[in-house]
Amino acid sequence: MIDSALLVYVEEQRQYLAQHGDHPADPSGADPTELLPVEVIPVGGVPVRILRPDQPCAVYLHFHAGSYVFGFAAMMDHSNSVLARTTGAIVVSVDYRLIPAAAYPAPLDDAETVALWLIRDRPFGDLPLLIGGESVGATISLLTLLRLRDRHRLTGAFSAMNLIAGNYDFSMTPSQRLAPDSYFLSPAVLRRTQATVFPGLSPEQLRDPSISALYADLTGMPPALLTVGTADSVLDDSLFLAARLEAAGGRAELQVYPEATHPFMTLPTAMAREAKARIAQFMTSHNNEQS
Repeated sequence: MIDSALLVYVEEQRQYLAQHGDHPADPSGADPTELLPVEVIPVGGVPVRILRPDQPCAVYLHFHAGSYVFGFAAMMDHSNSVLARTTGAIVVSVDYRLIPAAAYPAPLDDAETVALWLIRDRPFGDLPLLIGGESVGATISLLTLLRLRDRHRLTGAFSAMNLIAGNYDFSMTPSQRLAPDSYFLSPAVLRRTQATVFPGLSPEQLRDPSISALYADLTGMPPALLTVGTADSVLDDSLFLAARLEAAGGRAELQVYPEATHPFMTLPTAMAREAKARIAQFMTSHNNEQS
């Protein structure tokens, strides 16, 4: 399950976490020379941030983290700039509406609007389309693809999906329920999110496939890279989803990082750098492929 080559990064990661904790790095401290210019445009009323590398060869539809209730696309400008430079993908990052200012499924409505724009209007020509995000951004990515298939009979428009530590079962997988209180996404934090985003819904109602993608029919989904750490409360979400994608006839590459926490990708560690390199390699391998 865990690539033994990753074990060399564990001790450095332990030392960093012991000294600094696992709070996401402040994006204001990023190297400004690595930032790409950002173009902000409205797409059907939805703001998107566009970051273009010098020689684009793909388009990456990106959704930021934040449990549906906080965050914004600009906080990912640095990491998206690095990803764009590394992979050659134009990043289209969506400032979807947040809850409770807007009611669920407003974030998915916004995601669907931008995805349809990329597919139907082809604003960047015939470049291959990729999709993905971090945490709830990964959740939104998969639910958006399911909407495209079920509402618009669109499959194969996106050649791959990059899913980083998503929550695919809001009724709570075992790893969510059994996570220590010290985890970034503790059971208490997860339950507060449930109550805010899905007020009054029972566990069975939370298993509706329009909320929890783990319970959806997953046929027709593009190849996926699933990235998650063993010290993450949503570990089981990625483990279970990978198995269900493959059972549905899809391709799922599962990368599990030892002792890595939910926000480990934002930390200045060798483990995070290795994860980013593997994501870039996966995306590049699908830049010229249509599913």
